[in-house]
Amino acid sequence: MKISWKDFEKVEMRIGTIVEVSDFPEARNPAYKMRIDFGTKIGFRKTSAQITKRYSKEDLLNKQIVAVVNFPKKQIANIMSECLVLGVVGEANDIVLLNTDAKVENGLRVG
Repeated sequence: MKISWKDFEKVEMRIGTIVEVSDFPEARNPAYKMRIDFGTKIGFRKTSAQITKRYSKEDLLNKQIVAVVNFPKKQIANIMSECLVLGVVGEANDIVLLNTDAKVENGLRVG
């Protein structure tokens, strides 16, 4: 299915820095809870991600990532997810996070 440029522009992919990471034992599948800083205009957002196969909590702390910030909030176990962290799904659901190759300002739009 093809989408128009206008449709693509509706998706707000932003750069954020992971500032808190914790285990998420309430999740059905192994996951982390994260708090991400998207800069002064957007602020901090909470989410979870099933990325425990590839990343330790220490690997994720202060890592810049790409996330969609304009989806509706979604209840995941006992937290309300406020953004969707983006990654590439490899074999056996081994997810590799999308990120920048240089540090940039939090909140910048990807497009």
